[in-house]
Amino acid sequence: MTDRQRPIKTRFLVLSDTHGLEKLAQDTSKHTIDVVIHCGDLTTESKLEEFKASIRLLNTINAPLKIAIAGNHDFTMDITAFRRKVADAKPPLNPTLVKQTYGYEGEARKLFDRQIGITFLDEGTHEFRLNNGAMLKVYASPYTLSLGDWGFQYHPDQGHDFAIPNVDVAITHGPLKGVMDMTYSAERAGCPFLFEAIARARPLMHCFGQIHEGWGAKLITWRQKRSAKPSHLTDIDNERSTTIARLSSERKKLVQSPAGAFFTSHCHSDLNPLKRGLQTLFVNAAIEGENSLPIQPAWIVDLDLSSAC
Repeated sequence: MTDRQRPIKTRFLVLSDTHGLEKLAQDTSKHTIDVVIHCGDLTTESKLEEFKASIRLLNTINAPLKIAIAGNHDFTMDITAFRRKVADAKPPLNPTLVKQTYGYEGEARKLFDRQIGITFLDEGTHEFRLNNGAMLKVYASPYTLSLGDWGFQYHPDQGHDFAIPNVDVAITHGPLKGVMDMTYSAERAGCPFLFEAIARARPLMHCFGQIHEGWGAKLITWRQKRSAKPSHLTDIDNERSTTIARLSSERKKLVQSPAGAFFTSHCHSDLNPLKRGLQTLFVNAAIEGENSLPIQPAWIVDLDLSSAC
C-alpha cells in the first residue's frame, strides 16, 4: 500500500442544537480534534448575542478546522425568512431594536466569516485539505421540512433537492426519515427526500440534530440492491446494523453521571471498521436535552479518510 492509498485516521467532534450554549463539558473540550462539525441551531432566537456565544463555544475546542451550518432557529441567516418574520410581526417592530438584537441583514454570517478556523457552510459540496494530510469532502444543507415559519424550511409536500454526490460526510440540520428521528410523541420526524439522497450517496457518516430526543449513533449496513425509491423500510439491512447508543437506553446513566462526550471508532485497525459504500455511520448529535438531562453529550468519531496527496 502506497502512502497515497494508506487511510488516514481522522477524529471528528460532532455537535448540534447548542442553542446559545457557551461551554461544553470540560473533558470534551480537552480532546485534540481534527475536525469539529456543528449541525445547526447555534441559537434559540437567532439573536446576535447567541451567535457570539456559539463562537465562544467553538473557540474552546482544540481543532484546526471547525465547520458549522445553520438550523431552523438560526433564521436571520435565511434573509428571506428573516424579512418575512419582521414584516409579519404584530404590532410592528421597532427597526432600531431589531438591528440591536438581530443585527443588520447578513451580520450574523459575518461574525463567523471573521473567525480564523471556523468555516460556515452554505448548502452544497465542499472540500478541505486537513492538517493530518487527509482530504475531506462534505455535503452540507441547513434545510428541514416543516409547516412552520422558521429559517431554511420547505413544505413536506414540495420536498427539497438534496443533491448529495460521492462525499465522505453529509452534514444536515434535520434527520432523514427512519433513523434517530423519533419524537417523544412516537412520530417519525425525518425527511423521506433526505433518506433517498443519503441511500444513493452512502457517505461514511451522516450527522445531524434537530430532533433532540433522537440523540444517538447507529452504524447502518445497506442492502446490496438499492430500491428505486429508497426508504428505511426497504434499504437498511437491520440484521447487520448496530445501534451504538441511543437516548432511551443511556438516559438513566447520563442523568446519574453526565458524560462529556460519547466515543466511537470505525477505522481499518478497529474490530468493526466501516466499509465504504456498504455502511454509513449516522450520528444525531443534538446537545440540548430536557429537564432531567439538560445537556446531552457530543460525539467523538474516528474514521479513515483518503490522503490529500
